Amino acid sequence: MPSWPATLPQFVQSSGYSESLPQQTIESQVDAGAVKVRRRFTTAFRPMQMVIHCTTAQVATFESFYLTDCKSGSLDFTWVNPRTQASKTFRWRLPPPSYREIVSGLFAVSFQVWQVN
Repeated sequence: MPSWPATLPQFVQSSGYSESLPQQTIESQVDAGAVKVRRRFTTAFRPMQMVIHCTTAQVATFESFYLTDCKSGSLDFTWVNPRTQASKTFRWRLPPPSYREIVSGLFAVSFQVWQVN
């Protein structure tokens, strides 16, 4: 399994970071009374939105990591959770990562992942 490259930023931008609790329950209608709620999975994915700031060279490294190492986002990778700093496994989510130039030579790279474990 690929690991997040050491040459890429190790911290995400707080302004572009969001993390949600996993959705693990399902509701079922019953003939009478309250809706039945049960756990759907024993484990669930934690959705995350991330933004990192990269130089032009780091954007090339990021693209190589995503396209080659992670096979266009089809392979999971290891990195640290930005909030807990614990090593975790992540899965890429659609849409694919996107870039926006902030100033000349500095880009905001946005991407979505699921924390798997």
